[in-house]
Amino acid sequence: MTQYIGKPLNRIDGLDKVTGNAKYAAEFDTPDLLYGYIVNSTIAKGKIKRIDSSKALALDGVLQVFTHENRPKIAWLDMKYSDQDAPPGSPFRPLRDAKIKYNTQPIALVVAETFELARYAASLIQVDYEEDAHQTDLQVNRHKARKPSLGMASLLKPPPPKPRGNFEEAFNAAPVQMTGEYVHSMEHHNPMEMFASTVVYEKGRNKSGARYTIYDKTQGVTNSILYVAQVFDIPFKNLRVLSPYVGGGFGSGLRPQHQLFLAVMAARELKRSVRVTLTRQQMFTFGHRPATVQTIALGASTDGTMTAMYHDTVGETSQFEDYTEIVSSWGGMLYPAENVKFDYKLVPLDVATPLDMRAPGGVTGISALECAVDELAYKLGMDPVEFRLRNYTERDMNADLPYSSKELRECFRQGAERFGWVKRNPEPRSMRNGHTLIGWGMATGIWDANQMPARAEAVMMVNGKLRVSSATADIGTGTYTIMTQIAADTLGMPIEDVLFKLGDSDMPAAPIEGGSWTAATVGTAVKTVCEDLAEKLFKLARKMPNSPFAKVDFNEVVFANKSIQLKKDPSVSVSLEAVVDSNGGAAVRETSSGLPKMLKQRKYARTAHSAVFAEVEVDEDFGTVRVTRIVSAIAGGRILNPKTARSQILGGMVWGISKALEEETMMDHNLGRIMNHSLAEYHVAVNADVHDLDVIFVEEHDEIVNPLGVKGLGEIGLVGVPAAIANAVFHATGKRVRDLPITLDKLL
Repeated sequence: MTQYIGKPLNRIDGLDKVTGNAKYAAEFDTPDLLYGYIVNSTIAKGKIKRIDSSKALALDGVLQVFTHENRPKIAWLDMKYSDQDAPPGSPFRPLRDAKIKYNTQPIALVVAETFELARYAASLIQVDYEEDAHQTDLQVNRHKARKPSLGMASLLKPPPPKPRGNFEEAFNAAPVQMTGEYVHSMEHHNPMEMFASTVVYEKGRNKSGARYTIYDKTQGVTNSILYVAQVFDIPFKNLRVLSPYVGGGFGSGLRPQHQLFLAVMAARELKRSVRVTLTRQQMFTFGHRPATVQTIALGASTDGTMTAMYHDTVGETSQFEDYTEIVSSWGGMLYPAENVKFDYKLVPLDVATPLDMRAPGGVTGISALECAVDELAYKLGMDPVEFRLRNYTERDMNADLPYSSKELRECFRQGAERFGWVKRNPEPRSMRNGHTLIGWGMATGIWDANQMPARAEAVMMVNGKLRVSSATADIGTGTYTIMTQIAADTLGMPIEDVLFKLGDSDMPAAPIEGGSWTAATVGTAVKTVCEDLAEKLFKLARKMPNSPFAKVDFNEVVFANKSIQLKKDPSVSVSLEAVVDSNGGAAVRETSSGLPKMLKQRKYARTAHSAVFAEVEVDEDFGTVRVTRIVSAIAGGRILNPKTARSQILGGMVWGISKALEEETMMDHNLGRIMNHSLAEYHVAVNADVHDLDVIFVEEHDEIVNPLGVKGLGEIGLVGVPAAIANAVFHATGKRVRDLPITLDKLL
């Protein structure tokens, strides 16, 4: 019997990616293709007085310049522009009118025969503005903070819970206290693949209307097709969105971006195929991780019991949408303080609407919280691990629910043992090697383990191979591979005889790939549809002439080695090819839904946990920081594929280094313009920054979280890492930096 779940198999899509056979949104060729280049605003707020496209249009090979003055009539209502990840408010509409809402807003699209010509023509467009005063500085505008609007998004991003106990009284009475303000800068996703949409136009036949096949950079083809259908009033039968490969997303592809709108608009108006691709600089012209300012206050008794907890967050949003995150609430899930008060407010600024970015809100809030907890442990004179164990809880105190599973205690034990934590001298600046200060720090991580509804199709083909499909995405996480493993195990097929397909809106619907829920969500749908297909195949087998299963029940057979076998006597079997052949030679197919067991799940808090241990070396003279070691112990439920799972955690650890020490979008507030909009100046961790990374998967069984017992790993690999590094920097230097990223100027 096959058993692929739990095996460290290579990526199914790996060969195509390393050989260049994998095609991305900007690589699908089609005859008669036009190219669009976007023109961006150079002011942060105001309106366009005049836009002159005459010089661009005079060039041979330029077909059109679309602006707010000549764009076609399209949907007007806000709800038409909404999408599966839209926050409350009025979604941004490219080329809607002359108003400028933020600097680098798209204001025109040049369409030409070549990309180079379109780019050159864009440089000839002259724009006169009437400029208004803008506000882009969160710190300066903190006094304008207000409660966010509530909408459908609050179902997944609920506001902080109501206060519990009496924080002020408990904090004032606490013999040991800490208070601090933590600043978190704006950040941008910067996946390797830039955003692009290739729209293939096909003239309609009879009265059917034109057809559009769209290759889009997205984390959800279903979201893209819904957006295009609503905005342009195109029937679904005339649309198809494909995204078989995604060169990284990190949340940037959860919402349809403006290049999709512009490419479809141009193709529809010009009746030609059009491709619009963003440059690296233009990757800074839409959503980002928002800047925040967090105030934390903790109180404890002298024995180390945390008695009071306060976490207040002020975050930025745009002037037209209320983007929210869960930032302040994590402490109530991790620590059992009886007196807590959490708050979260927004400051509308003249910026693009922020957007979910890997572990949205989680890594932001936990980076501050876990540094504050470290500070309190130092004030108590307690080991940071011992302090967390002293304040360990088996319940989510916010929801007052037990955890469906929680092996965080074991994460502490195994992580500390692997790291050698017992050898740590607790005194700051006590560990060194010449002029190099050595620091050891740790932090806890937590992230939700959610499951969403999804559908999948399974087809047993005439050649005896199994094809399974769902309209999900693979943003580099290994979705192709783990879904193939699940299908192969469920139907007892050799893995080479199983084909999993995704990224096509013609396939059964699945939610956007984000929130660490894809393995649980689509995995459950794949398992369910394969089980349903197994029953259908068995019924066909029973009807075969002289069937050995004519008087056998389904629970008496097993699927193994491409056949149906009697459990008590595997020699009694029928091959799956023979079953399909008995179906008149027609493939046998089934479509099913994987649905969360809400009645069972809602009685529990469902989360993944981590314990992260980091070592840093800090040059005493220059303040440069090098992360030399990280050990991350993960309690993430059942591990479907240790190899792809480890890659997910390693990616999170590398990003944690980047986030703690390097990543920061720099805004010139006088201009309201991002200054470091390139990878030359927006620094991310590179190979030279990455040293010894070690991942431990702690065994964890969970029968509540979903039928597979899995928990997503994309976010939990990141959330605790920046705080562990920041705490290690304090241990090395004795200087507490509360403003991420920690750069040498802040240490000096």
